[in-house]
Amino acid sequence: MVFWLFGYGSLIWNPTLPGVNRTSFPTMVFWVFGYGSLIWNPVFEYDEKVIGFIKDYKRCFDVACFDHMGTGENPARTCSLEQNEGAICWGAAYCVRGGPHKERAAMEYLEKRECEYDQKASVDFYKEGETTQPALSGVIVFTSTPDQETNKYYLGPAPVEDMARQIANASGPCGNNRNYIFMLEKAMYDIGHEDDFVIELANEVRKVLGIFVVIPTGKKTKKVLPSSHSPRKSQIQPLLLHRSSEAVAMDS
Repeated sequence: MVFWLFGYGSLIWNPTLPGVNRTSFPTMVFWVFGYGSLIWNPVFEYDEKVIGFIKDYKRCFDVACFDHMGTGENPARTCSLEQNEGAICWGAAYCVRGGPHKERAAMEYLEKRECEYDQKASVDFYKEGETTQPALSGVIVFTSTPDQETNKYYLGPAPVEDMARQIANASGPCGNNRNYIFMLEKAMYDIGHEDDFVIELANEVRKVLGIFVVIPTGKKTKKVLPSSHSPRKSQIQPLLLHRSSEAVAMDS
C-alpha cells in the first residue's frame, strides 16, 4: 500500500512524519525566488541558480529594515513585491537539493534573513523565451503583508522623492540603504533585465546625494546629475558614479 501526502507549508522543507524514514524517499528539492539582495548576495548554500521571472508581481519599496541597513528611528526601505496583474518581475531562482539537514539549514537561514517578510507564496517561475509554460512550479517567494496594523514592517507607499531621501539617509549595522538600491540596480543590469522603477529610484537617491553620472561621449566624458526618469536601457553602467564635491556625507 502506498500513499502520497501534499505539503504546502513547513512540510516543504521539513517533512518529518512518525515512523517515516526519509532515506527511503528520493532526494528532496526546493526552489526559492530572489528579487532583491538574493540576486547578487545569496550567501546560503545552493546547487543551481537560474535567471528568470515570475508573473503578476512587481517590485515595490514598502518594507522597513530596522536592524541591517536602518534603525528603529530611521528605518531603511527594502524591496518587496506587490500583486499586479500582467506585470512580471525578473530575478533569480535558487535550487537547494540534498538531504534534510541541508534543506533545513537553507530555510532557517532564509527565514532569519527575510524576517521582515511575514508570508511565503508559491509561484510559477519562467525562463527567458518561455513565457507560456513555467519552467518550475511551487517556487517559494518571501513577501510582506501590505497592512500597517498587522505588519510592523510595512511602511506603505510614498512619493519617490520621499523614498529617495529616506534611502539616502538610512544606515545600520550592516551598511547603508543607498548601497542596497545601487547594488540592486547593478544586479538587474548584470542579468540583462533592468527595472524601470529601480532605475528611477536609484537616480533620485543620486540626486539627493549629489552624485554625478559619468556618460562617455566619444573620446571625452561628461558629468551630469541623473534624471529621475531614465530610459529602461540605461546609457551607462551603474558603477560609473562620482560624488559631487558639494555633497555631504550622511553616515560614518
